Amino acid sequence: MLTAEELKRATNNILEGNIIGQGGFGVVYKGSLADNGEVAIKRSKTIDYNQIEQFIQKWLRSCLEAKVPLLVYEFIDNGTLFKHLHEKNMARKICWEIRLRIAAETAEDLPYLHSAASPRIIHRNIKTLNILLDRNYTAKTSDFGASRLGPLDQNQLSTMVQGTRGYLGPEVFQTFQLTEKSDVYSFGVVLVQLLTGKLPICFDRSDGEISLSNHFLSSIKQNRLTEILEDFMVSEENIEQLTQVARLAERCWNVKGEDRPSM
Repeated sequence: MLTAEELKRATNNILEGNIIGQGGFGVVYKGSLADNGEVAIKRSKTIDYNQIEQFIQKWLRSCLEAKVPLLVYEFIDNGTLFKHLHEKNMARKICWEIRLRIAAETAEDLPYLHSAASPRIIHRNIKTLNILLDRNYTAKTSDFGASRLGPLDQNQLSTMVQGTRGYLGPEVFQTFQLTEKSDVYSFGVVLVQLLTGKLPICFDRSDGEISLSNHFLSSIKQNRLTEILEDFMVSEENIEQLTQVARLAERCWNVKGEDRPSM
């Protein structure tokens, strides 16, 4: 357990210049501890200790002296999957073999949350911004600020949609209820981003294909899959794997949650 004084020293008194990420559910600061080295410190707007399963992004220590409890995580220093897929200034693109491994590692996290954790956890915020990569491109699922059980009210849904547009299944807007199958839908969006390098929402696409799901499904229907995949990944030796992953993504987007695959 950390004292408030130790945490102030770790973050230079939690200066705003130390912020490395923030969203609808909290702020993350970069800090340094003598025994753990560089760390990420999260100040959550709400917190439920029963739902901190940080074997995924490793939870190191806590500080309970602050008004809002602060959590100290391992610091993942290679940025987010979103950054590597979409920022133009990245030195090189991630090859297909690494993308496939990232998909597998992310998929391995979800069964734990949905089945092995007690109580079970629905992440509710699976997206490329919440998949962190270390220097070896090992994927770590992060940001459990939205994780909870039970239905959403309209205000909660509105807050969530602002940060997860393009990742939520149609049932969320109809019932305000997120289930394990909602996470599966979001995982399908991540798969398609890995395949195509395209954003989940893009207003440069035609009206009916602004969402990546519509754009992708339309291309599949018209037998144009290879046209929307990242060019450098398409090869004779990769095409079978690429097609299989595309079919899996398509299954993740079944309208009825019960028809989506289990993780």
